[in-house]
Amino acid sequence: MEYVTAVPHPRDPAAGPARAGRRSLGVALLCGALGAAVALLATRQEWAEGTAIVAGGAFPLTAKGSDVTGVPAALAIVGLAALVAVFAVRRAGRFAVAGLLALSGAGTVAAALAGASDSSALDDQAAKAAGDTSATVDVLSHTAWPYVAAVGGGLLLLAGLLALRYGRLWPAMSGRYERDGTPRRRPQTVNPDRPEDLWKAIDRGEDPTGA
Repeated sequence: MEYVTAVPHPRDPAAGPARAGRRSLGVALLCGALGAAVALLATRQEWAEGTAIVAGGAFPLTAKGSDVTGVPAALAIVGLAALVAVFAVRRAGRFAVAGLLALSGAGTVAAALAGASDSSALDDQAAKAAGDTSATVDVLSHTAWPYVAAVGGGLLLLAGLLALRYGRLWPAMSGRYERDGTPRRRPQTVNPDRPEDLWKAIDRGEDPTGA
C-alpha cells in the first residue's frame, strides 16, 4: 500500500533568480537588437517634407532622418555595442556598460522626438534652392518615422534597464582562453625513435609529429 504525504517537496532557492535571469536575458537581447535595427532603419527614411518658393514657383523639398539629426543613428550603434559588451565584463564593469546602454536608448528617444518638429534641414535646402540665406521652407509637414525611431530608442532603454536589474544573473564570456600572465611551458623534446616518448607527448596533448 502506497502512502501519500502532504509535505511539499523542497524548492531550490536559486531556481527563481536563475529563471528570472534567463527570461530577462532573452527579452533584453531581443529588445536591444530590435531597437537598434528599428532606430537605424528609421533614420534612413523621410522625416520631413515641404516646399520652397523659387522664381515664383513651388519647389518640393524632403529631408531624411540623417539630414535632420545624426544622433539617433549614432546612439543606436553605441547601444548595440554596449549590448554585446555586457557579456564581456563582470560586476562593476557590467553595471557601467548596462548604464551606457540605457542612456543610449534614452538619448535616442530624446533626439528622435526633437527631430519630429525640426525644420532646420529643410530651411537649409530652401536657402540653397532659392539662393537666399534668409529663405525658409513653406508648408512644412513631418512623417511618422521620427516616432518610429523613438520606439527603437525605447526598446534600447528597456534592454538597458533589464541589464541594470538582472545583469548580475547573466552569464559572461568564458575566461578559458584569456592570458593570465603565466609563462607557457615549452613542449619537451620528443625522440621519435623512443615509443615511450611518443606516448608521453600524446598524454600531454602535444603532437609528436609536429617537429
